[in-house]
Amino acid sequence: MSQLSLNLVAISIFLVTMTSLLGPLVNLSPAIPAIATFGFLSIATLDSFQWKGQGASLVLDFLAGFSSQHRDRVIHHEAGHFLAAEQLNIPVTGYALTAWEALKQGHAGQGGVRFDTTELEAELQSGKLSGQMLDRFCTVWMAGIAAEKLTYGNVEGGADDRNKLRGVLIQLGISPQECEQKERLAILRAKTLLEVNQSAYDVLVNALQQRLPVSDCVVQVEQAIAAANL
Repeated sequence: MSQLSLNLVAISIFLVTMTSLLGPLVNLSPAIPAIATFGFLSIATLDSFQWKGQGASLVLDFLAGFSSQHRDRVIHHEAGHFLAAEQLNIPVTGYALTAWEALKQGHAGQGGVRFDTTELEAELQSGKLSGQMLDRFCTVWMAGIAAEKLTYGNVEGGADDRNKLRGVLIQLGISPQECEQKERLAILRAKTLLEVNQSAYDVLVNALQQRLPVSDCVVQVEQAIAAANL
């Protein structure tokens, strides 16, 4: 069972516990929490065996979406990925800021910025991944974490990004100790890149909030960088 499905089970247990304590005080029918619990458990079961985790992603992402702070943090996180990729010549092919947006675009998961990884995959398959290529992608993967640190002073997201980076490094035979070092260096490079291009980053955040197409986002970033260099 996926972690998200386990979260739904935890929510179900929480509902049962709270309603058993508070139900008599507010004259709540026992049938209501029972129906809700059955619904959550059904979703968790279907999610594990039918939907491959997508159902739980949609539910939890929907609930998190009620928080404006969460929505803003997601946008700032993804803007970090987008700007780093743009500056390191890794084409951005699309983005989604919620699991529902990703599903509508035909992609499973919780959303995020999508890149053209053809060149990276070709080098990985050949077993001859250049250090420059590796550093570029590591920086892009860690740019969301760097963006959160710069904007909020802490990090709440980025677990999938870390797993992606470590997965590639382990595939290349890099030790866990070296993986941690490369991760820290990638975050530092991403942080520096975002600081140098702060005005372009702010413009990009606004563009993503408006859900502008990738091409329009790129144009606005390039214009902001050109203006900053005048």
